[in-house]
Amino acid sequence: MAKSNKKQAITMKEIKRQKFLLIWSAVFVIYGIIFYYVPLGGWIMAFQHYKPKTGLLHSKFVGLDKFKFLFYDDVFLKVIRNTLAMGILTLVATFIMAIAFAILLNEVKSMFAKKAIQTISYLPHFLSWIIVCGILHDALSGSGIVNEVLVGLHILKTPINFFAHPGYFWPIVAFANVWKETGWNAIIYLAAITSIDPCLYEAASIDGGGRWAKIRHITLPGIRPTIMILLIMNIGNVLNTSFEIPYLLGNGLIKSVSDTIDIYVLTWGISQSDYSLGTAAGIFKSIVSIVLILIANSVAKRSGGERLF
Repeated sequence: MAKSNKKQAITMKEIKRQKFLLIWSAVFVIYGIIFYYVPLGGWIMAFQHYKPKTGLLHSKFVGLDKFKFLFYDDVFLKVIRNTLAMGILTLVATFIMAIAFAILLNEVKSMFAKKAIQTISYLPHFLSWIIVCGILHDALSGSGIVNEVLVGLHILKTPINFFAHPGYFWPIVAFANVWKETGWNAIIYLAAITSIDPCLYEAASIDGGGRWAKIRHITLPGIRPTIMILLIMNIGNVLNTSFEIPYLLGNGLIKSVSDTIDIYVLTWGISQSDYSLGTAAGIFKSIVSIVLILIANSVAKRSGGERLF
């Protein structure tokens, strides 16, 4: 019997039956409108010489002057470089480490050991960045444990102040993200691995395939859709480098490599009270993030891989 394509009519009876679901849906829609869409009206400040006294409606309209100032400002160009460098390093390091950790953890045969390692790896995620940065600062300071070990092993003759050399800062940011988020990020890959048909591994064993062969030909292809979707989403967050690490660990000696777009927005928007310039910088970051997602999604679509839309 052919299935009818006619859509089911929405009746008052059906609305009453689903009233609680509709009420809660309306609550979340209203919440989203109030806290996600209404604040976008503040973007008009980027095209004004905004003053709190005059407000949004009476501030002088200056067009694209604030955006022109940004792209002629050497400081802003440097913070774009810093943000991209830290974002890309963090993306590559955390992405690869999460996949590798999930695969290695999946190879652990003892359930007790696997659960213990998994639990321990999650714990740093629940620490605030203030605590993480404090631990890093103490460990990497001149009298910290890292210098003690390196000097004790005769790798270094004298201790190094890692936060006084610009060349060390970007790797430190990437390492901090890897240490804090690897265990948490691996959860979704572990879930994807568990959805792979065990019969495939049994067949590979019968054919003489070892662990590396199973990882290469079964595990990695099995989680490829998950990898692609998360990669596209994470590419859009390249400019959203954690504000806390550069802000908490940065200092005057490494300011040229530690300042990010978020810190630039804070400096101009709050400290200098130039809300218009801070808003313009924030809009730039949002637009670039959207463009990056669209490009990554388009590339995935053309290559025949998984995509967001």
